[in-house]
Amino acid sequence: MDPDWLASRLEDGRSIESIARETGRSPSTVGYWVNRHGLTSKHAAKHAARGGVDRETLQALVESGRSIREIAAELELSATAVRYWLAKYELTTYPARYVPANVEKPPAVTRECGRHGWTAFVKTGRDGRYRCGRCNIEAVTDRRRRVKQQLVEEFGGSCRLCGFAAYAGALQFHHVDPNTKVFQLGGRGLTRSIKALRHEARKCVLLCANCHAMVEAGVATLPLVLTCPDPGS
Repeated sequence: MDPDWLASRLEDGRSIESIARETGRSPSTVGYWVNRHGLTSKHAAKHAARGGVDRETLQALVESGRSIREIAAELELSATAVRYWLAKYELTTYPARYVPANVEKPPAVTRECGRHGWTAFVKTGRDGRYRCGRCNIEAVTDRRRRVKQQLVEEFGGSCRLCGFAAYAGALQFHHVDPNTKVFQLGGRGLTRSIKALRHEARKCVLLCANCHAMVEAGVATLPLVLTCPDPGS
């Protein structure tokens, strides 16, 4: 690793772990080059050898619902040191489970994500486990895109009026009879089950955004017999 680049990162207060995430290398590899170039991290004192941690103190932090990194920050130790003492005392952290039953979990907590660094973790699922909010949004967005692509392919793959097929994101499902519409096949509607989405799509024709707008405005009309091909037929 380039010594000048590495020195500038350390001077900015970056930790070995954050530099490792940026470069896609392991912390041990980054630590090797820091030592090889005679450099020192500003966080070195935190990782220096210290006295032991008593079991009562550590257990209290574990049972308060703290994560390993939160315990490390509280005790001014490295995460590796905390893991060592947890193993020594046969303790295990369960951040989402150690909150007392009579205390309502907060809607969000601050934790460190391997992809996004320190950020808000939000409650998800029926059990209210915490997950990185940004990871959660990205996962939902990715599923909507994949489901939309799948539905477009199953129901013809192109605009039924003009034949446009260059981009699935520009294709939309138009309900032939608005009175049968249960939900919109776009946005939040795409978070439903694939079975429900297919059932709703059978009520529609696939149109590009331009043709859809013209049909809705009455500028263009659909042939009376025009329907989407049914993948279940």
